[in-house]
Amino acid sequence: MNICERFSREKERVIIMIIRTPKRLHLGLIDPTGYLGRRFGSLGVALEGGYEIKVLPSESLEIRANGEDVETIKKAVAKMNLAFGTGTGYLIEVRKAIPRHIGLGSTTQLSLAVGTAIAKLNGLSASIEELGRVLGRGKNSGAGIYAFAYGGFVLDGGVKGEVPPLIFRGDFPEEWAFLLVIPETRPGFNEEEEKPIMGEKFGDVNVAMEISHRILLGLLPALKEKNIKAFGKHLSAIQTLVGKHFAEFQGGEFREDVRLILEWLMKHTYGAGQSSWGPTVYGLILREEFQKLSAELSDYLREHGIKAKVELGLPRNIGAEVVSENAFLERLIRSVAQ
Repeated sequence: MNICERFSREKERVIIMIIRTPKRLHLGLIDPTGYLGRRFGSLGVALEGGYEIKVLPSESLEIRANGEDVETIKKAVAKMNLAFGTGTGYLIEVRKAIPRHIGLGSTTQLSLAVGTAIAKLNGLSASIEELGRVLGRGKNSGAGIYAFAYGGFVLDGGVKGEVPPLIFRGDFPEEWAFLLVIPETRPGFNEEEEKPIMGEKFGDVNVAMEISHRILLGLLPALKEKNIKAFGKHLSAIQTLVGKHFAEFQGGEFREDVRLILEWLMKHTYGAGQSSWGPTVYGLILREEFQKLSAELSDYLREHGIKAKVELGLPRNIGAEVVSENAFLERLIRSVAQ
């Protein structure tokens, strides 16, 4: 085989997949009682700054990642192989990660990133719902799945055996943003810890009805009209109502260890809440207000002895970015550069 033939074959065979995901802000669950035959129903928004992973075929499974990401990747590879026969020979590198168990959707984003990369490398055309089902996502919420797929603001129709259907997806105004606060406190429940809670029906039907009313005739119209004041008002109300469903499990409508931060956010932003089990909390702001508000919030946190990261959460109106590269050309470019 001459050098041209070798070049041609390797160029065709060895492809690298680069996947860049959003991170997901969870804005609440609607109905954990299952009164109408469907449980939960979730709403969320995609933000910039999720995972970036690199995946390419290999003789065996090699994972370059830290902490719990390693186990999540192993499970995703095994589930894809069981469902589609895609094998386990991959080199998977996490280049950028979402911190685990802080309410920003790390497990779903990483699982779907790995699953998507493997599907692309094997020429599979599985839908996002099928990938979610295979990877064990969407059992309680579809917000992470649809934030991954489409970005923007998403609303699902509740769980009834399969991955919940996408009911609404809309662009989130780019001039809006979130003031994210991640306190240095205990992490939120992981999937094993939440199983006993989410596996049983709980909550209040009347609360679910009020949440639904506010979504349909408050939150969604305000999003369409780009009315940040109305959107924020309904968002805060919805978050407080969601907290009533979960009060017995987290010690109140919100976690006690984020109460002081939320009090400030409720007063100084258009709307505020707790993402999933926390500890991340957020306030809705205009992007241009971030510097001023983050400085004021930092002073408040110091005065109260609260250690926390304060970040700008930028809306992301596209789903995960999927880029394919040629491994041979990448090595050739590196060798020339050297």
